[in-house]
Amino acid sequence: MAETTMTALFGGTGPDWTARQVPVPEPGPGQIVVRARATALNNADASMLADADPTSGGTGKEYRAGYEFAGEVTAIGEGVDTPAVGERVMGTTPGSFAQYVLADHRHVLLVPEQLGYAEACALPTGLLTEHGALMAAGFQAGQSVLITGATSSIGLIGVQIAKALGAGHVIATTRSAAKRSLLSRAGADTVVVTGEQDLAQAVLDVTDGEGADVALDHVGGPAFAACLRATRTDGAVVNIGRLDTAESTIDLDALSYRHLRVAGVSFGFTRPAELGHVIAAAGKHLLEAVADERVRPLIDTTLSFATAAKAAERLRSHEAHGKIILTVP
Repeated sequence: MAETTMTALFGGTGPDWTARQVPVPEPGPGQIVVRARATALNNADASMLADADPTSGGTGKEYRAGYEFAGEVTAIGEGVDTPAVGERVMGTTPGSFAQYVLADHRHVLLVPEQLGYAEACALPTGLLTEHGALMAAGFQAGQSVLITGATSSIGLIGVQIAKALGAGHVIATTRSAAKRSLLSRAGADTVVVTGEQDLAQAVLDVTDGEGADVALDHVGGPAFAACLRATRTDGAVVNIGRLDTAESTIDLDALSYRHLRVAGVSFGFTRPAELGHVIAAAGKHLLEAVADERVRPLIDTTLSFATAAKAAERLRSHEAHGKIILTVP
């Protein structure tokens, strides 16, 4: 007999998520239902919890939490040809911290058979965002790529993706010298420790004074401004994240004299067709690299729905090295 209720985690009731029993969703046209086996936390989960927390001045507006998941398809809606019922998928959708996840069929990828669910659920956001940013930059094999904030979980995937797609030289930044080896293991050819080195000058030094062909910035603030000076003439700078701050004071001479192309990417859910194209392109170019382990997420901690408060605390600590995973009961 098919289950009619399920456990899901909700924010907006306090500083942590609350588990509730809710109806199992039914797929509408273009939708699928996935029996989730593992879900992954993202930085946005912490900020959403804080914004909705009524005990600390938040809105008190309740919402189903989560964005990334992996599991098996249990039902498909009208018009869905792929994936099929029974196939293993990983994907992204709001409200994914649940036993059964309702998702747009375009927003999932098949899980390679070599990959477990804990690793699979930690990949979709990184794959689509980093690949999408490289495509926005017009990246081509053989080019050099600068990646700031590269020890973040998404930045580490970006380093691996750049190498898997044939980057000639990957330059990765970190604030801490202690994380140098982590980036080298991920595939970075040069590691710049921004706590000790000037970012732009260090990149110029290893590129014969030319700068990187492409810069992917996860940091914002002064780091974004430095990327302009660290990118070669006719190169591209793409901002992905704001680990530091969303405000940046830039040198317009560095932008204009170098004829740089600057873009910002944020592949949210307000444009479902566009997100579907980005995910499909990432899958086409990267699933082989995932299958042969050239692209793998770094897992920091694996917990469960029952210990979700510990997962939220770990996320808020900013001490996690890699993804925090929740196994689904």
